[in-house]
Amino acid sequence: MRIQRGLVVARKRFRLSVLTVATLCCLCVPCLTAIAQPGAGDLVRSGNLVQDLSGYRWKLKRMRPGQGVVQGLHELPPADIETHVWISGRVPGDVYTDLWKAGVLEDPYWGRNSTKAQWVMLDEWWYSLQFDVGETLEDKVVRLEFDGVDYACDVWLNGNKLGRHEGMFSPFAFDVTDFVNSGPRWDKGRNILMVKLDPPPQVNHKVAGLKTPWFGDYWRDLVPFGIWRPVRLVASGKVRIDDVYVKPAVRDDGSARVEFEVTVENHADQAMEIKMPIAIEGKNFSSEPLATEVQTRVKPGKQVVTAKIDITDPQLWWPWDLGKPNLYNATIEVRCDDVVHHQQTETLGIRQIKMEWNPGFGPDEVSFPRTVMLNGKRHFIRSACWGGPPDIFVGRTSPDEYKTLIDLAKAANMNNIRIFGWHPPEIPEFYQYCDEAGLTVWQDVIPLGTANISQEPSFVERIYQEAVTVIKERRNHPSLILIEGGEEAFLRAADPVFTKGFLEELGRRLQQHVDLPYVPDSPLTCAIAQSVGYKPKEAVHALAYFYSMGRWLMEDWYRSLDFPIVPELAITSVPSVESLKRFIPPDELWPPGPSWGHHWADLDRLRMQNFDCFGDERTGSLEEFVNATQDAQGTIFQLAVEHFRRAKPRCSGVSLCHFITYWPDMKWGIVDAYQQPKRSYEYVKRAYQPLLVSLDFERRRWKPGESLDAKVWLINDTYQSHQDCTVRLVIKNSDGAHLAVKDFDVALVEEDSSLAIGELKWKVDATVEDSFNVSLSLLDADGAVLSSNQYQLLIGDQELARQRMAAMGKTRSQANLKYTYGNYYRFFPSMIGEGDPSSDSADDVPRAGGFSTNQP
Repeated sequence: MRIQRGLVVARKRFRLSVLTVATLCCLCVPCLTAIAQPGAGDLVRSGNLVQDLSGYRWKLKRMRPGQGVVQGLHELPPADIETHVWISGRVPGDVYTDLWKAGVLEDPYWGRNSTKAQWVMLDEWWYSLQFDVGETLEDKVVRLEFDGVDYACDVWLNGNKLGRHEGMFSPFAFDVTDFVNSGPRWDKGRNILMVKLDPPPQVNHKVAGLKTPWFGDYWRDLVPFGIWRPVRLVASGKVRIDDVYVKPAVRDDGSARVEFEVTVENHADQAMEIKMPIAIEGKNFSSEPLATEVQTRVKPGKQVVTAKIDITDPQLWWPWDLGKPNLYNATIEVRCDDVVHHQQTETLGIRQIKMEWNPGFGPDEVSFPRTVMLNGKRHFIRSACWGGPPDIFVGRTSPDEYKTLIDLAKAANMNNIRIFGWHPPEIPEFYQYCDEAGLTVWQDVIPLGTANISQEPSFVERIYQEAVTVIKERRNHPSLILIEGGEEAFLRAADPVFTKGFLEELGRRLQQHVDLPYVPDSPLTCAIAQSVGYKPKEAVHALAYFYSMGRWLMEDWYRSLDFPIVPELAITSVPSVESLKRFIPPDELWPPGPSWGHHWADLDRLRMQNFDCFGDERTGSLEEFVNATQDAQGTIFQLAVEHFRRAKPRCSGVSLCHFITYWPDMKWGIVDAYQQPKRSYEYVKRAYQPLLVSLDFERRRWKPGESLDAKVWLINDTYQSHQDCTVRLVIKNSDGAHLAVKDFDVALVEEDSSLAIGELKWKVDATVEDSFNVSLSLLDADGAVLSSNQYQLLIGDQELARQRMAAMGKTRSQANLKYTYGNYYRFFPSMIGEGDPSSDSADDVPRAGGFSTNQP
């Protein structure tokens, strides 16, 4: 653990230095040595001390519900060592991961082990921490702060009941001034913290909006819970900073004003005179510091103090493809009688968000403007649903993994990440990395998972308050640009009138605390949403190809879609062979065994999308099948994304479903659970190039002698134009032999544009047997490549392929009706007494029909 003490040098210019003071051992007498290197001028000691209580020193113990208090676990003395024999734990983390690391559980991700771990969520779990406070905390206000507990807990410090909290997303704190032990002697400074976790809720609609949904077609019934965010002890002076809201505004003349709303809390029993100096300077660039100071009198309790700083020539925050993500640091202090009672630093970016209506859609079709104008420039959203956290068992992830994934998103040419309404609002590091990388965030503020919630006013109010807490914690991040209330809420709404009122009131509550555009739900185009007044073209969740597979070939499907924005575009694939070996038992790898189905491999749909992409199901070997699913996912994503981008500015953004998912599954992500990009990642990277050369064709199958008619497009999401360019189009046979080359002259590639620049008419060569490839390159005047792209087209009969897909779709649909969508037994007939059991392998593992026994 580390205690940090702020040292402030008060001169003409405000400066802050934070020094590490001491590292405390767990069981020995702490040694505390203050080391200060004062600068010139008057030196005054800062009042706030922070002791991080996170880490591996926590212990946990299983108890039957209600028995922990009966047995007196909360009464254990601070200096006792009984908890040292409990199971070792970690905070932040979760119960399952601690038990897995301790050997109590087999890895829930391996095979079908998650079904063996369901007993864990039937008991209460006690977490304990013994810690020392080696410095006397006289004249301090001491708070115990929890950033997040999933889901409900009771807390004791040194045998004193501090209180109870319910709600996964809202931070909470207790005043422990009268309960904390402190001092240089170990027997005076030893403390014991007890946190009792209730068994997690088992019915989502009773806690919707207060806990992450734990169901969906990429997870199994295992409800996560734990102390999922950090815990700390904070000591400050009598007047402390409770919250800081930073509100930058860009003026018409290019200057900016940064407004500060600082909520302070006076813990004294009388009013106090305070000074609040605020300093702002560049964080990732050099700038002259700017400062202001407010003097005021604060009464006991909470109140808001405001201040303003004007910046003549601000460095604006931009998404990476439009500029530099410039960031500032603002440091705020509260001083009483020249003593610093509290200090806090906030990172901010100066940017302006406005929404404009998408051209071509009238008021009878849409209810909301969907084009993001960021600092006056169109921000076409190239996004993917986050699908996180990186691990649903948060103890198995770390901020380093977040950084890796944010870097991968940017490397795939994404400029936005959407946190959609089945996943929790993310940890601070996520938004920090997005701020720094120049990725914008499209945020469903709280995950609901259903609109069929209790209409009891007190319960609805709890959801509103949880959402307000979420947005207040994240609102200073410049990356956050869009907020939403629900995710497919109306699709399952039993009472759409209530749902509309609930979601619209949620928006009103949120916009009292943040100046960001809000949409009540996504997509809002279903019949239920339209029954309460929403319009038929609000947005599209482009999921029908997958869920209705067999109804269309891919190009027939995506070319039929015309909407102002696409919050979800979905198709699935299987992780790499190397990743499969990390969670599928060896005897089930190939042909696929039941663990594939447990991890949501829809073998029928995977074979069908392979056929659509290649004219072949590609089931000859494990590696062939896996690679084909990834290439098929990439092809469908690429072609659909390019379709929507060519529709710019009528269409203003598209988000894939998903970038990642939160356990090792065989579903939506283009990056798997081990942070390994799939082959589909490269297709998305091409389709998301800010400057893109694109080929628009009506179909992928052609007969020899037919004329391939296509259009060449250039899409430019940047504000940089290019003159005297050339598009070179090359057609090659599948063996690499050249079939045709054609150049198109481009006098000007305009900024922020989407334009067809030429037509291709090519008679399909009779020598092509099964497929051919088309590549395009955009070259500048010096021959340098500005953008490149490629496509695989097939030799075949389009109508026959439609008929084959329809027949496969009919068979799939009949199986779904018999077994339900989530029942994977249908892929393994011997599990349900159908088929010939003798055809199974010698180890009696059921095998999927229709797959070769050849090994890669």
